[in-house]
Amino acid sequence: MKKITVLLILISFNTLSQNQKEITINQMRDDVKYLSSDKLKGRQTGSKSEKKAAKYIINNYQKKLLIKKGEKGYIQKFNKKFKPNPHSSIESKEITVSNVIGYCDNNQPKTVIIGAHYDHIGFGEYGSRYTGEKAIHNGADDNASGVSIMLNLIDKLCPNNLYNYLFIAFSGEEMGLIGSSYFVENPTINLSMVEFMINFDMVGRLNEENGFAINGVGTSSKWNKLIDETNENYNYKIIKSESGIGPSDHSSFYTKDIPVLHFFTGQHEDYHTPDDDIDKINFNGMYLIMDFVNELIKKSKKIKNFDFQETVNNSNTMTSFNVTLGIMPNYLYDGEGLKIDGVIKNKTAYVSGLLKGDIIQKMGEMNINDIYKYMEALNQFSLGDTTNVTINRDGEIFNLPIIFK
Repeated sequence: MKKITVLLILISFNTLSQNQKEITINQMRDDVKYLSSDKLKGRQTGSKSEKKAAKYIINNYQKKLLIKKGEKGYIQKFNKKFKPNPHSSIESKEITVSNVIGYCDNNQPKTVIIGAHYDHIGFGEYGSRYTGEKAIHNGADDNASGVSIMLNLIDKLCPNNLYNYLFIAFSGEEMGLIGSSYFVENPTINLSMVEFMINFDMVGRLNEENGFAINGVGTSSKWNKLIDETNENYNYKIIKSESGIGPSDHSSFYTKDIPVLHFFTGQHEDYHTPDDDIDKINFNGMYLIMDFVNELIKKSKKIKNFDFQETVNNSNTMTSFNVTLGIMPNYLYDGEGLKIDGVIKNKTAYVSGLLKGDIIQKMGEMNINDIYKYMEALNQFSLGDTTNVTINRDGEIFNLPIIFK
């Protein structure tokens, strides 16, 4: 009789867990559906549509009883002059940047920060890869997905009483990490009491192999072991990157000597185009990432002296290119070389005959071991230069001549 009772309890528990999972996934779908809807017109920083997105986030904070940690309620607002194209004659315009900040106070000595940017690029006036007629860039993956995971972690994390938790939806990320940079210079909590910061940016397209990237692993000596121990229960294919600097908001916290992690499910051809829509989102995958982070944070509490480490800035060449191939790198590829995940029409790679799936092994005289060597190689060239690119295409090695245009 005891065995039957235990079995019934286990069945009941599993059913309850599955029901809760379905409820959370449905909530994630509702989040992304609203944030990436045409109604919000691409959530451009400072726009009326971005304010609607902020209100949606505030409503969630209120329902979950988070403490207001902005400078005016949940909002931390400031003005910033912005020039979309520094080489154009168009004058800078002043925009309003609004971070949305909520706090869970568990009376603990340490705080964990959970962040995701909620702005996007509107109709693509800046940063768009789209060349067609004017259209809304809804940004379902970039970054309605990250905001949704952040919001749904609130109910997971706050009741555990392991840390205090600060949840920040950043504005101005697409314009150069403006919101997060402002926050770390004008924090609304004591940053010296922050254990670590976790950033979600483009986490809506987990692939069939359950592979995703975690950047910033080198920012603490504790991350590698903690990630590996957490993954024992999941067996995900995790691609790690050590650098604390990258093109997302965790970088701002790294500069303040705070250990960081950035979760990322990979680049894709819809990035910064009107095709980044909800129909491409893997909601079950979003749940899996959220669940992984929840467990990682639980396990982290056992660690004493969660130290900070400086990392080699592998991304220091990212903003100084004179040329580009016009490809989408596969950030989840962990073999030798740089695997191409997409080729942009009419750009250098396209004209030269490079294809999706090709693996770049050499550019000129430089061996390309990974994306950082690729960026280093690009810095050696200017417009009009010619070179050869060595590629592996389905096991066949050959050279392609290219001219940077």
